[in-house]
Amino acid sequence: MFKALVVNKLDDGKTTAAVESIDIDQLPEGNVIVAVEYSTVNYKDGLCIGPGGGLVRNYPHVPGIDFAGTVEASDDERYKPGDSVVLTGWRVGEAHWGGYAQKARVNADWLVPLPAGLSAKQAMGIGTAGLAAALAVMALEDHGLAADNGPVLVTGAAGGVGSVATAMLAKLGHQVAAVTGRAEMADYLTSLGADRIVAREELNETVKRPLEKEVWSGCVDAVGGATLARVLGQLQYGASAAAVGLAGGADLPASVVPFLLRGVNLLGIDSVMQPYDNRLRAWQRLAADVPIEKIEAMTEVATLADLPALGKSILKGQVKGRVVIDVNG
Repeated sequence: MFKALVVNKLDDGKTTAAVESIDIDQLPEGNVIVAVEYSTVNYKDGLCIGPGGGLVRNYPHVPGIDFAGTVEASDDERYKPGDSVVLTGWRVGEAHWGGYAQKARVNADWLVPLPAGLSAKQAMGIGTAGLAAALAVMALEDHGLAADNGPVLVTGAAGGVGSVATAMLAKLGHQVAAVTGRAEMADYLTSLGADRIVAREELNETVKRPLEKEVWSGCVDAVGGATLARVLGQLQYGASAAAVGLAGGADLPASVVPFLLRGVNLLGIDSVMQPYDNRLRAWQRLAADVPIEKIEAMTEVATLADLPALGKSILKGQVKGRVVIDVNG
């Protein structure tokens, strides 16, 4: 028997979440069993701990879209007991039981070897949010982003994706302009390496002009909506915006003019179904190019018992930086 956060649906359609003891035979199908050490808290986790958000197919359910730990048993030759691994995406924690448990059984194809130099705790300080940030930075680089091109904009900079993107871009030598709607986050973002703080109000209104002054050499956007539409008109010629999230809405009230007259690019970033090779490349970049001491400074540790409250907090936008879950705590 081992501990897990189990979400159950009641007859009235509401859900409850509590730490329970479960048996290994209750775990879903898979060819690798992992002794989980750490997980983390993302927006999707908040949905799955609570009402589900349409992500959870069946109850009872164990959420947790990320985890890192040690292989305990494996029927796949790529992994053997004692190997350190990390998992993000593949709808684990949504359609498949996830990392809010002391053990997880998953498909070997979903795992990535934990990069040398990273501990399980540090990897979860990075987590899906950091993976998405790295994929966004890599996509921008593949489309010409360079440190001497000018400032890079990061929207939703105080969140998980934005925090890691800010720290990574700063370490790579970029000037980073960090957008936030919370003035009290300025010191935090500066500590991550931001050169400039941009108030959200400066960007979250749609303007009638499809083109504005060329300012940004690139953008990691976790907001979407009117903010992304506005940024497209401020990108330098040939520059790109990597779309990672939709905290500001799924609509995009934009014009095609920036694409036609400035040759800008809008790059979609998906971390859930990302192919193995690029996923591995991103984790290797995270291990090399993210200042781990800054990730640790913006990370707090919680336990399985803390998750019901944390799930509600992240849905309200009240979680700063990263929260790592010690499943054995």
